[in-house]
Amino acid sequence: MKHIPFAKTVAKKTQGGFTLIEVMIAIVVMSVGLLAVIASLATAVAATQSSEEDLIARQKALEAMESIYTARNSQQIPFAAVANVANGGIFQNGPQPMKCAGADGLVNTSDDVNCTTSAGATCPDSGAECMVLPGRDGILGTADDTIMSLGNFTRTITITPTTYPTGPNAGAINPNMMAITITVSYTKAGLPARSFNATGLISSYH
Repeated sequence: MKHIPFAKTVAKKTQGGFTLIEVMIAIVVMSVGLLAVIASLATAVAATQSSEEDLIARQKALEAMESIYTARNSQQIPFAAVANVANGGIFQNGPQPMKCAGADGLVNTSDDVNCTTSAGATCPDSGAECMVLPGRDGILGTADDTIMSLGNFTRTITITPTTYPTGPNAGAINPNMMAITITVSYTKAGLPARSFNATGLISSYH
């Protein structure tokens, strides 16, 4: 009797993998994610590049505001003078260069003067305020100190009347209260112009 071997059945294995469409979708998703990361890095780098100027702009706006309150409190100027020139006051209209205060101790007025360094030299950029910064050695007062000019900054002081919010005179001009907005703006190569505001109210009472 002849021996008949058992027939062997071979199962075909199907190999799994990604289709071309799945690969393309994955590439698109990764591209979107990478673009978002690059955009956030660019924003962070831009913020770092202007962080020093941002700090200066904020500080100069607050300093100008504080000087107006001090002048009012010390009765250095009458309350009627706390207005823009166009409205009979002493503060220049529109953006002004960052000059130093004159005899009245207030910036953006007609007696502003050219700023000078600690050594007595007139600051560059037509006397706009400047600062001496340490050079590469990181030590202030050495030969490699540098001068940072604020010639690319402007300061605007806008003073507007306020109205009574409630009561029998609601909506009428309040002669004893003014609103002050101080805007310090600057430009820097490769970056958009930036501005910082300080706002407050000043009254005739002190």
